[in-house]
This record gives sequence, C-alpha cells and structure tokens, in this order.
Amino acid sequence: MLSPTRSEVAQMVDHTLLKPEATAEQVAALVSEAQTLGTYSVCVSPSRLPLNGIGSLKVAVVCGFPSGAHKAEVKAAEAARSVAEGAGEIDMVLNLGFATTGQYASVQSEIAAVRAAVPGPVVLKVIIEAAALTDEQIVRVCQAAEAAGADFVKTSTGFHPAGGASTHAVELMAKTVGGRLGVKASGGIRTTDAALEMIAAGATRLGLSGTATILAGLTA
Repeated sequence: MLSPTRSEVAQMVDHTLLKPEATAEQVAALVSEAQTLGTYSVCVSPSRLPLNGIGSLKVAVVCGFPSGAHKAEVKAAEAARSVAEGAGEIDMVLNLGFATTGQYASVQSEIAAVRAAVPGPVVLKVIIEAAALTDEQIVRVCQAAEAAGADFVKTSTGFHPAGGASTHAVELMAKTVGGRLGVKASGGIRTTDAALEMIAAGATRLGLSGTATILAGLTA
C-alpha cells in the first residue's frame, strides 16, 4: 500500500487548538496556518466562534469538553449554539461515567439528544476517550454512537490522564463501525510515523496540533 501524500494527509486533518489559555490572536494564527497547510478544518473551543476569514475551511467545535460530564441538554444547547455561530462539525465528549459502568442506553440517549439538536448535514463526532475504556466498552460505545446517528467516533480529547490515541483503539473502532462511520484519531499524535500508523489502522480523520511538523515529513 502506497503511503498517502502530504496533500492527502492534510485533507484528513482537523488543525486543532483547544488549550484553555488560547487567545484570539492564536486562534487567528491557527486559521491562517490551516489555510497555508491545506488542512480540512480547524477545531476550536466554542467561545472562539464566530471565526473570521475561514475561506473554504470547515469549522469543528468541541462540545461537553473535556470531561463529558455535562447534562445531555447542556451539550445539545452548546452544540446548537456553535452551529448557529458557524460550526459545521461538532466533536462531543460522551459521559465517560456512563461508559465505564455499562450504561450504554444512556450513552446512546445523550448522543441522540445532541444529534437532534444539530441534524445533518452537520457532522457529529463522538469522543469516546478510548484510553480509559476496555475493548468491550470501546465496542459498545461505538455501537451506541452509530445507533444514535453519529457520523464519526473519535479516540480522545487529549486531556485525559489515561492517554490519547492508540493504533489498537483505532483498529478496534474501525472494525466496529465497518466504514459506516468515520474514525478520528486524536490525542498525542506528534510525528509523521504516528500519523501514518493511525491512517493504516483505519483512521479517516486526524486531530492534530503539530500539523506542520507532521506534514513536513511527507512528500508533496
């Protein structure tokens, strides 16, 4: 299998800035860099909307971030507000406590609540915090996300102490959703080789903050 080109990988990237201390100037620089690099989108916090000068870039916004411990109706309202202010994609964090205690119907219900608040063509990604879950839990929450109408499952917030993306989790998530949903690998992907490993494992989108460094290791 041929390795993807720089431009092909760039078009899989949500160029991301979610640090709590990020300034308006840093977000503007993120947008400018994303345009220069040719990424698919930028991913920012909801308080940074609306964004100016995005051109053809998609705008992804996190929801219930980073803990996921918000009530479903709060996540739904946050997502709807973000879409009203220009977001085309929502990356919501599921309630990890539901997932780790086997409350999969509750997981599905809250995802469905957000989906109802932001119907298609808005893209809904569900952050499952895979590093904090067992394989069985990963499978079950991916199934719940699909049943609730999500478009993607996503590995990680990048903020959980259990860790970020792993090739094992991406492979398991991709196998579970079987191409019916996308798989976004995010959290701790800092090298070109790591990004390529995630793609080979089945990732169809990458959440990256060090995008320029990763793309620099690829051929045009």
